[in-house]
Amino acid sequence: MKRSVNRMNDYVFKRIFGSEENKDILLNFLNAVLNSRSGYELTEIELLDRELDPDFLGDKYARLDILGRTAKGSLINIEVQIVNQYNIEKRTLFYWAKLYQGQLQSGQSHALLKKTVTINVLNFICLPDASRYHNTYHVREDETHQVLNDDLEIHFLELPKLLCRTSTPQTRLEKWLLYLNNAEGKELEEVLMSEPMIKKALTCEQIFAKSALERRRYELREKAIMEEQTLLHGAREEGKLEGAKQTIRTILEIKFGAESAVLMPLLDNITELDDLTRITQSLLTVTTPQEVKNLLGQPD
Repeated sequence: MKRSVNRMNDYVFKRIFGSEENKDILLNFLNAVLNSRSGYELTEIELLDRELDPDFLGDKYARLDILGRTAKGSLINIEVQIVNQYNIEKRTLFYWAKLYQGQLQSGQSHALLKKTVTINVLNFICLPDASRYHNTYHVREDETHQVLNDDLEIHFLELPKLLCRTSTPQTRLEKWLLYLNNAEGKELEEVLMSEPMIKKALTCEQIFAKSALERRRYELREKAIMEEQTLLHGAREEGKLEGAKQTIRTILEIKFGAESAVLMPLLDNITELDDLTRITQSLLTVTTPQEVKNLLGQPD
């Protein structure tokens, strides 16, 4: 049973979980995440997303999330993220706050505000506890841990942490996350035998992959995600280079004071991090500006 698409592609996720005909799949996944008790499970959800604009798929910074409203009026937002932008905590609070305050029109009472839940499905690790792949946050008092109110609820699901577990998936949530982690073969077949909704999700995935139009849109989205990963990697590498150069500038200023000014431009020609590391180590023993020029490849 070969995987046909990357299930963590947000366009694929939105097509499988965010369509009217597949709301039973979405509800099953949500009840697994929320750990809903028997008799209290979600049985209905209204999808609030606008129709997806295909032109949006090529935007590497686009958010292809799923937004729904429960029968009690609670808002639930699901976002899949493959690329680690290193701002997930602040970004999550920002979008949660926009959803929460966006429920009210001007002049309406704050009593009308309903619970707002954010679920982040992440293909990277962002939280420090290595043993917990599922973390849930509320607003609580520091000492008594009493919840201020139940309106804020934020979930982080970190797929790489689940992969580190050696045991077979036990809960429905673990089985869903294994599916999203692109499980194949016997591992997936065992999950499908016990979870009919995951089996239906796989069927939807296979139908999706056979559509030439959907396949083109999927590939467009994959390309945008890869471009974002490349840009972020480049920015991090550039940041490392600049950090190393700043360290050298500081050492030069300490050692040579005003004389260091003529040495600074020589750093502009050095573009390899390994070279900067070697230079930093060598600067500990140089005693004259001329030695620095030799070190930076600019002898008199």
